Amino acid sequence: MIVLDTHIWLWWVHGDSKLTREYYEYIQQQESQGLGISAISCWEVAKLVEYGRLTLPSSVDEWLNEALSYPGVNFLELTPKICIEATQLPGSFHRDPADQIIVATARVHNCPIVTVDRKIREYSYVDSQP
Repeated sequence: MIVLDTHIWLWWVHGDSKLTREYYEYIQQQESQGLGISAISCWEVAKLVEYGRLTLPSSVDEWLNEALSYPGVNFLELTPKICIEATQLPGSFHRDPADQIIVATARVHNCPIVTVDRKIREYSYVDSQP
């Protein structure tokens, strides 16, 4: 399984051109092993809509239900273990709580993260792909 960062998930679902061919092909290759979506990504999508920074083609509720039912998608709950891991990430990681939870989710599930976020890609305690 791989964990998709929130922006990658959005780009993938919407067929956004920001998702490069390399990323798109990597996600397709991994689909049969599972595409993990952290619970915090659902919250991030809802917050982006609330703040007017994202417009969806349907209500947030409908969009989330549809996007979470895509082939290979696995909803990854926010567990106590992930909460604790997010507060104890080794080394120096930035203070964005959503990023901390997504990184902790990938670490707890022992999965690579798919992201273009430089801060996550440079964090040596999580595998970022492709």
